[in-house]
Amino acid sequence: MLSFNHFNFNVLDLEKSITFYKEALGLTPVREKNAEDGSFKLVYLGDGHSDFTLELTWLKDRSEPYNLGENEFHLAFTTDEYDAYHEKHQKMGCIVFENPAMGIYFITDPDGYWIEIVPDL
Repeated sequence: MLSFNHFNFNVLDLEKSITFYKEALGLTPVREKNAEDGSFKLVYLGDGHSDFTLELTWLKDRSEPYNLGENEFHLAFTTDEYDAYHEKHQKMGCIVFENPAMGIYFITDPDGYWIEIVPDL
């Protein structure tokens, strides 16, 4: 049997990303790993409800933004506080696409990754 464990986003500014995910989605660090030579750092963020984590990877020598291609992949969250999160994300200025007919919207993180917000039905 297999179970989902984590999903990875590579980030340029680890602290900025950690702050964004805490403010926008309530995710907090649950564990981290540092390379002995300081070349990378992994921070796993959790929602406090499930075992699934978002792994943020910071590479010391990386200075240019990541090429996200067509950005056709995304992470999705469900919430029973859809309207409150929508209002919060509007104030943060991070909503990049809305589909009212489907009842969903997308936010973007500091590195340009898209995150879908879906009402818990």
